[in-house]
Parts: sequence; structure tokens; C-alpha cells
Amino acid sequence: MEATLPIVFAPGLGCTERLFTPQIANLGARPFMTVDHRRHATIAEIAAAALAEAPERFALVGLSMGGYVAFEMLKAAPERIVRLALLDTTAYPDTEEGRGRRRVLIAAAERGKLGSIHAATYARYVHPARADERDLERVVHAMLIETGAPAFARQMTAILNREDFSSIPPTIRCPTLVLVGDEDTPTPPEHARRMAAAIPGADLVIVPDCGHLSTLERPEAVNAALGRLLAV
Repeated sequence: MEATLPIVFAPGLGCTERLFTPQIANLGARPFMTVDHRRHATIAEIAAAALAEAPERFALVGLSMGGYVAFEMLKAAPERIVRLALLDTTAYPDTEEGRGRRRVLIAAAERGKLGSIHAATYARYVHPARADERDLERVVHAMLIETGAPAFARQMTAILNREDFSSIPPTIRCPTLVLVGDEDTPTPPEHARRMAAAIPGADLVIVPDCGHLSTLERPEAVNAALGRLLAV
């Protein structure tokens, strides 16, 4: 694999480039860009804007909402995506309970209640043993503040209205990593197993003692898995 293949990072809901700080630090001279998913209110619009800004050929790394963006990018331009990493994400629709939770968070964002959003979501995003880890929480909170309430509402609206991507995994033909924390609540390991089984030749990695934010919680494991993917 050429060492100069660019990487496109697609962050999760309420997250910024900081989500991938440990991975970016591990890139050396490899070029990269991060998808700006704060400007649009549909996954399709976010994906189209990302493709317009991305290099002609690239490796794509999407976490959570970034995985939804990745599926849209795959639909539009599969020939441009040379390697793919789907981290803590799902190709499958929300439950009705999940959709209701999203509507509550959209309403909170529309009232500018970022503090209440963080209080309601942080413990759900990380491994239970890390719920009181202040350094990690500060990073997650800072990303939410950087995102801002209006953009968070747009992002959550895009997620709520996303299509069912379950038909996409069997069509993927590039080398693919599917990675998930073993205690990921929003996108649980069974979703990762199902996706990996549907993607020809996919590498499935379940990271122990890890929640939804694997890139920050267990960066060494994520970096090792990405290194194997990029070396293929």
C-alpha cells in the first residue's frame, strides 16, 4: 500500500477532528483531511460535500455518524475509496426508542442546552469504567462546544432521517476494517459482527474494555488495526 495514500476522517455526532487526535499523530507524513459535517442537515449533503473536497483516491475512516457518511460516499463513488474503516457504527436503522431519544436531543439543541446534552450522553458513549475519567470527558465536552448547538441539531436531524444502509455492506469491495468497543452501547458489537459478515473479506476487531469512542478510549488498539488495514 502506498505510504502517501491520503486518509479522510469522518467524525461522529458532536465530534470534531479531536476525535482522531491519536490516529493523526500516528500518520507521520501521510496526508489527511477531516470531513466537516456541521454545515448540512442530511447525510447525502454531507457526503457530497466531503467528496467534492476529498482527494481522488483515499482511505476512509468513519466513526459512528462518520460511518453513515461513509456509506453515502460509498454509494456515490466506490471507486475512489481504496481502504475503508468502519468504527463503532452501524448500517442498520434505529429502534423506535432510539429515534425518540434523538428527537429529545434535537429539541434540547434547538434550545441551546449543550450542557444537558453532554450530561445525558457522555456516560452512554464511553466504557462504564471511564464514566468518571475527567480528561476524557473534557475532550468530549470540548468537541460538543466546538460543534455548537445549531450544528448539533443539524447533525442529529441528518442521523434521524438517514436511510437504511443495510444493503451497502455486501457491495463493498475494498479492504475493510470493522471495529467496535466491546461495551459500545449506541452501536453494539452485534451490529459490527453483522456488517463484517456481510462485507467480503472484512477484518472484524472487537476492542476489549472500550465503549463507543474507541479512537480516544483505546487509541493503541485502533492505531494497530488501522496500520494493518493500510498495509494491505
